[in-house]
Amino acid sequence: MEKRRIRVLLFKPGIDGHWRGILTISRALTEAGMEVIFEGFETVDTIVEAALQEDVDVIGYSVHSGAHYEWNRQLNQTLKDKGVRDDFLVIIGGAIPHFDHEDLQADGADAVFSPGTDTRDVVRFIEENVDR
Repeated sequence: MEKRRIRVLLFKPGIDGHWRGILTISRALTEAGMEVIFEGFETVDTIVEAALQEDVDVIGYSVHSGAHYEWNRQLNQTLKDKGVRDDFLVIIGGAIPHFDHEDLQADGADAVFSPGTDTRDVVRFIEENVDR
């Protein structure tokens, strides 16, 4: 029996317009054999519904606006409110200072990746931590 591919839902929160990082990650995950669903600019509510409908393993997003704390809190609270927070690995990327990583993880993010992260590290993290 063939193993199900890891399914990843990626999005840009709100109107946060920098695309390069998330497109790079999308390609790296696809090349690693994961199925990537890219939703573009969306709200947290829309993303949570899409994650449930698409039966994804990972929700990932990229923030360059400086609003990473707010988006992280909104996403994790919405997942908790629906009783599905533990169903997903949540990863964040973008222009996020290293000194914010620990706080974001304390607030619910499973991992935070900054510019310059080797895409193989993101792939490895997902492969090692997703609960299929």
